[in-house]
Amino acid sequence: MSSSPLPACSIVFLTWRDQQHPDGGGSEVYVESVARELAARGHHVQVRCARHPGSAAREVVDGVEIVRRGGRLTVYVRSLGWALTAGRRTDVVVDVINGLPFMARLARRRGLVALVHHVHREQWHIIYPGWRGRLGWWIESRLTPAVYRDVVHVTVSDSSRRDLVALGVDPSLIHVAHNGLDPRPAAPASPSPHRISVLARLVPHKQIDHAFHVVRELQDDVPDIALDVIGDGWWRDELVEAARSAGVEGRVVFHGRVSAERRDELLASSAVMLLPSVKEGWGLAVMEAAAQGTPSIAYRSAGGVTESVVHHETGLLVDSLDDLVEATAMLLADDAGRQRMSACARRRAQQFTWPATASVVEQVISLVRDQSP
Repeated sequence: MSSSPLPACSIVFLTWRDQQHPDGGGSEVYVESVARELAARGHHVQVRCARHPGSAAREVVDGVEIVRRGGRLTVYVRSLGWALTAGRRTDVVVDVINGLPFMARLARRRGLVALVHHVHREQWHIIYPGWRGRLGWWIESRLTPAVYRDVVHVTVSDSSRRDLVALGVDPSLIHVAHNGLDPRPAAPASPSPHRISVLARLVPHKQIDHAFHVVRELQDDVPDIALDVIGDGWWRDELVEAARSAGVEGRVVFHGRVSAERRDELLASSAVMLLPSVKEGWGLAVMEAAAQGTPSIAYRSAGGVTESVVHHETGLLVDSLDDLVEATAMLLADDAGRQRMSACARRRAQQFTWPATASVVEQVISLVRDQSP
């Protein structure tokens, strides 16, 4: 058990999904990695989230109690009901706001932390065009800041911090705790000079079809170019069709959800990873690729990637789809430059750890613990 400057307390994370959920991604990795570290320091930590097919209603993973109640939307109702009743005996509640809050603020005046990875302006309108997207963005941009105006916030990047300030959150209430990374050795694979990869959930706002466009544009000049798509999600069938429509289905391999070991092998065998996402709070995939010595290319407008990618050192930041094609072609052709970025990326990845992330979150928890009801 690790020592902790904070006396043992009960901490509950209210979050939409857990890592085992079919749609789980970087947000869930963050929550459970921090929860695991806090549990190792002697705290009683619980994660409350939605159930999914085949999941247990309750289990303990790495010292963290996982409680699953409700479905995609009813998890919010069930969690608020818990917060209004049994949850009042918990020292600190962390409300993980992925677009929609759990409204735990209605149940607690104190002992509450809001955890926000990034704002979802673009995602709301991509996934829910029309009135539903407008309603979702109104809740996130107007209602939530009003309800949580005096709540201490944690976010994962300075970019997300600026976005929260723009929504009206008091800057003095926002603390940045960057994503960590599990210490893993570099996989034994050797990078193929013309193989690229994408590591992401298969959802529309990750814009994985942009990687298909890159392959199509470069296939004449790079005849053996290939793309590994690592991850799964509800948009998979549409992406398979998009690859077929782009005429690159023979060059794209959909690996689905794989083990950490297999993920590392695929990343290590890639010359470069593309992250053409609309928005990222940080870009955990960037650091997972960096740990394997694989530089990344991402859109500068995505926000948090401007901090996870060090431009021209651990990867490249671009401004358009045409730039993405050009940057990919440049890195595939520049063996020396790619090797230099590879070494820089690996060194930088070693600077980010989950214990360090958990220490920041623990400090925030210590600020609000004495206020708990």
